Amino acid sequence: MSVRTSPALWWRTGIVLSAGLGLTLGTSSLVYFTVQSNVIVLGYFIGAVYWMIERGTVDAPAPRLRGAATLYILITGLVSHILLEHGANPLPGLFDGPDRLQHWSSFFLHYVTPVLVITDWLVLKPRNASAWRDIPLWLAFPLGYAAIVLTRNALFSNYPLPYPYFFFDPTTRGYGYVWGQIALLTVEFIVLAAAVVGLDRLGTLVAGRLRPAAAKPGTEPAA
Repeated sequence: MSVRTSPALWWRTGIVLSAGLGLTLGTSSLVYFTVQSNVIVLGYFIGAVYWMIERGTVDAPAPRLRGAATLYILITGLVSHILLEHGANPLPGLFDGPDRLQHWSSFFLHYVTPVLVITDWLVLKPRNASAWRDIPLWLAFPLGYAAIVLTRNALFSNYPLPYPYFFFDPTTRGYGYVWGQIALLTVEFIVLAAAVVGLDRLGTLVAGRLRPAAAKPGTEPAA
């Protein structure tokens, strides 16, 4: 099977289309972590598709960057569904109402793309390519994002859209609440990052156990 007809190439092309549609159908600002994480996913998988075709391989490039993109889009999907939408059904609004395009954009950004990317991470190669030492590097982006949002609003009081997410807003419950939310999210992100690495290694372990044992040297299969 050639790379151009491989499921891996077409799956990753689907990720590019999903992230691209989510970003172009909506009007959300780049200030949102959702938009930034989808831009990272879009850029990485465009590069991955090009790499696969150019090198004739089904393996995705830059495993460390792939793991980072997977973590960030997983954060986007879970934070949106659990913290922002409180587990609400995302389907209403997709087929009626004046904001259909915005609903479709949100659906691609928060649901379709995260599911496609985490499936890519669990199923497609390379496997066992991430390392535990990658976790602090991966976490630098979401923690840096929080630091930039808080610093920006401390320096510029009239900045447009000062608090893109409620857990950054100190005007109602104070900075103690904000720092508590950031600390809680940091712990949760560490757990998610560990799960990303663990699932990568678990898949390889399971595949190894399911693989038939190699014949011992000097033995021949029965006729």
